[in-house]
Amino acid sequence: MTTRREFLRSSGAGLIGAALVSRAQAASLPEAPTRDRPGMAPPLEPQSGPPYRPVLTLNGWSLPWRMNAGWKEFHLVAEPVVREIAPGMQANLWGYNGQSPGPTIECVEGDRLRIFVTNRLPEHTTVHWHGVLLPNGMDGVGGLTQPQIPPGKTFVYEFQMKHSGTFMYHPHADEMVQMAMGMMGAIVVHPRNPAERRVDRDFVFLMNAFLIEPGARTPSVAEMTDFNLWCWNSRVFPGIDHLPVRLGDRVRIRIGNLTMTNHPIHIHGHAFKVSCTDGGWVPEGARWPETTIDMPVGALRAIEFVADNPGDWAIHCHKSHHVMNAMGHKQPTMIGVDHRGIAERIARLVPDYMAMGERGMADMGAMEMPLPENTLPMMSGTGPFGALEMGGMFTVVKVREGLGRDDYKDPGWYRHPAGTLAYEWKGEAPDASRKEPGNAETAQYRAVKSIAGTHGH
Repeated sequence: MTTRREFLRSSGAGLIGAALVSRAQAASLPEAPTRDRPGMAPPLEPQSGPPYRPVLTLNGWSLPWRMNAGWKEFHLVAEPVVREIAPGMQANLWGYNGQSPGPTIECVEGDRLRIFVTNRLPEHTTVHWHGVLLPNGMDGVGGLTQPQIPPGKTFVYEFQMKHSGTFMYHPHADEMVQMAMGMMGAIVVHPRNPAERRVDRDFVFLMNAFLIEPGARTPSVAEMTDFNLWCWNSRVFPGIDHLPVRLGDRVRIRIGNLTMTNHPIHIHGHAFKVSCTDGGWVPEGARWPETTIDMPVGALRAIEFVADNPGDWAIHCHKSHHVMNAMGHKQPTMIGVDHRGIAERIARLVPDYMAMGERGMADMGAMEMPLPENTLPMMSGTGPFGALEMGGMFTVVKVREGLGRDDYKDPGWYRHPAGTLAYEWKGEAPDASRKEPGNAETAQYRAVKSIAGTHGH
């Protein structure tokens, strides 16, 4: 486990190394803005170049640029960061410009980009521009298409954005460590014609995952399958921003997957169409309605829908363990086992011990059990009717009438019109007739050995 002292020492090594850039070089570099606040920043309206409708990054921001002789110049700084995963937990990660993921890069189809990358990590790095079509020497694969960027050095990437769409950036250097530590960011390339593919609200986020042991702050970079924090933009529910949407708006949500497994992303209350992948825009005639899209590893998808159904609508991964936090996977199943007497005896020796699981795990959403410092509960968050019993990859699309065009403030919980809320039945409960076990009418079954074998099962 990395200690706080080791983490700060490695951070300091990168900062000292950055000073090796000469003053003449530094004078020519664009500013490298930084941000460490976990909330969603307002959209960054373009101050120069072609106009476009900017995106909003969940729990993130877009990187400012400067124009220089026809080039749009950005400055990324790869560095150790501290990220609030959700209120009550912080993690020592690696990212860009103060956050993990790094800031979203927004530009316009046809723009010429010059991106300065300064390395303040304790090891070398590169940046790969995932899905972007560019010259081979700008592709960012260390050792293959470029030298690695040593600690303290700054490299420059120059290329023209040939296609609009949704892309991302991440290292192609010591990937097992650097991506596992949170190094990634989104790229949004807007159409040259601002009226083309226009939507009213445009959101973007990346999916990532960590194994951070209870009480720890630094991810286990060697983990491949058993993660306990399933994140959107290095945040878990209840720390993930809600998506405020005006009733009738056309909404686009751009999603990238840099975890080690697929994620079936499901939205309630609406059907959407997949409009874009990291390979380009999907022709209108090839789109089909869905409420769930399976996100492959290393892929991006943009979904679009008209927000025509007011309410607070969940959007989440449909793998049930991916909407929980810090969940252990080795506990025995205790459903139906009455172990209250044993629990009472154990509690005499371990005062904080409590029985869990004999009636399911729903009690975890409301109870406040002792946890190690800097550890999130498995289920948390409250709604207008009590505990939400969620975590991980979950948030809420809040569709409201009367929001302003660029109003992204949380409108609070939805007020259901009369007659539209599920209610408790107060009348007499009907009898549920069931056949007794061992009834003569019970079907008889016989095991048959398959002659075809079990290949493919």
